[in-house]
Amino acid sequence: MIRDLCIRQPITVSDRRLAERCARGRVVVIDDDAEILLALCALFELEGYACETYDSAVAFLQVLSENGPCFPGPCCLLCDVRMPQIDGLELQRRLKELGDAPMLLMSGSSGAPEAASAFRAGALDFLIKPMKAETLLDAVTKALAVSAQRQHQRTRRDELATRLNALTEREREIAQRVALGQRNLEIADALGIALRTVKRHRHQVMEKLEVDTLVDLVHVIDEMK
Repeated sequence: MIRDLCIRQPITVSDRRLAERCARGRVVVIDDDAEILLALCALFELEGYACETYDSAVAFLQVLSENGPCFPGPCCLLCDVRMPQIDGLELQRRLKELGDAPMLLMSGSSGAPEAASAFRAGALDFLIKPMKAETLLDAVTKALAVSAQRQHQRTRRDELATRLNALTEREREIAQRVALGQRNLEIADALGIALRTVKRHRHQVMEKLEVDTLVDLVHVIDEMK
């Protein structure tokens, strides 16, 4: 999905410029109106963002399935609701479980039912055409901020998962008991092991999880629940 694309490395001057734009934010625009695509792309690039345009959800999904490399940075989708084959609401449903890029929907003819459905499915905003540039850019700024936050949280979870996976089964059990507030002697009695063994495992847990205090250890365990 969007979040799982391979990281692309800049090689040329053009690559470096695009990488800088992607670091600021990448906006994917999907609309079957060619003039709207051109206008929105020009607006976003003028603001310093990277912009990709697709004339249908089908075209976007095809590119997505190829899992091509891209430069890192926050990303959001701006998609028209009324499109042939796959409309914006259906695309939103298909993407919901596949990635963490926030979606903004836009329409010139949809009503309250479509907007309500979009929000229930997790859309950040539902914009009515014609849109004021200021309103649109505000919505995109918020969506990219949400994307950056989600990416940070995902990176953090991945890092913690890697650390937790480095623990042995015994170390994991002791870490969980320590996080529950059990003292070393209690843990030793409960597991039928020597107190010095508990202390040794506890020290190894702190090292592998890269934490210095009991509070930090509890936070790490809680984050992974």
